Amino acid sequence: MRKSMDRTGRGAVCALAALALSAALTSASATPPAGETSRIPFAERFHATGHGGFARAAHSLVTCRPAERAGRPSCAAARRSGRDAGPRTAYLDVDDDPRTVGSSRAALRMPAGSRVRYARLYWGGDLPVDGRRTARGEREMLLAGPRDRYREVRADGPIGRRTTARTDAYQASADVTALVRRSGAGTYTVARPRRARERARAGAWGGWALIVAYENPREPLRRLALWDGFEALGGHRRALAVEMAGLRIPAHARGRAGIVAYHGAPGDGGKISARAGRTTPVALRDSAEPGNAATHSARQNFGRKTPGAPVYRAPAGFDSGLFDLTPALRSGGDRLVFRFTTRKAGYLLGAFFVQADLRR
Repeated sequence: MRKSMDRTGRGAVCALAALALSAALTSASATPPAGETSRIPFAERFHATGHGGFARAAHSLVTCRPAERAGRPSCAAARRSGRDAGPRTAYLDVDDDPRTVGSSRAALRMPAGSRVRYARLYWGGDLPVDGRRTARGEREMLLAGPRDRYREVRADGPIGRRTTARTDAYQASADVTALVRRSGAGTYTVARPRRARERARAGAWGGWALIVAYENPREPLRRLALWDGFEALGGHRRALAVEMAGLRIPAHARGRAGIVAYHGAPGDGGKISARAGRTTPVALRDSAEPGNAATHSARQNFGRKTPGAPVYRAPAGFDSGLFDLTPALRSGGDRLVFRFTTRKAGYLLGAFFVQADLRR
């Protein structure tokens, strides 16, 4: 059973994630259809203690089109002004398969000898404002592992969907442990299946992230935890706390954390600061890049670049950032508390995962 983590943060160690992503969110203007909800409280999806870690592959599904004429606003500029960015975007297409609408790929890296314990695919984006939605349009995706064909993936829970005057955002997810366990490390491709008479028009942004927990006897003993939901920060809500308890942090411990978030903008930047007790907060940085741009962070795997990953002009809105938590892991601490905040901008938080050393 998933355990709700939506409570005030407290404890020996506190990590503050101030993810300054653009475009303030307003209250939902429409009631989501059955099977969809405007808010899914953040809750623990998976946790384990053992020798191993997290790996992930992630990429955008949408890219900016080149300007057709001088003076045409960019995708990000159009969205910030409240105008429709759809005509300025297009789906990525790496498979040239007529049965799909939009596809992209990224490499999943795990140490040799690893065994997959749990894997989950997250996907989401901004639906075209005037696009025709099918009943199953957001519930299904196609996933292909290394040297494998596409397999249909269906969301195994409610879909988070938040409709405002500027955007129609959603996230869905599914357990893909069996598929990833069979396919192993390598390049994964994700695509949207084409529907009959579907208008192949991209929304302003969209992307996917494959989060994998693995075990490996050669890795340090670690606590692993994955939370997910669909939470909007902005407007009247400025903070969300997630707690990771039951730790025995040793000296010289190391740690990593990752997010899946939406409605952000490359170049807006972001930071995580951490404090232990009343000590001065310590600034943490993205373990892959100085900023949280989706064009960068979605091409990394815990700080290591993915060889051969194509560079796209990704529009604002999707981020799968990775962060180094090592400065927050103070020896003797028994818990981590992560506090996500926003100042004036807003964003949608979809997933959050952590690995922390328990013994070196």
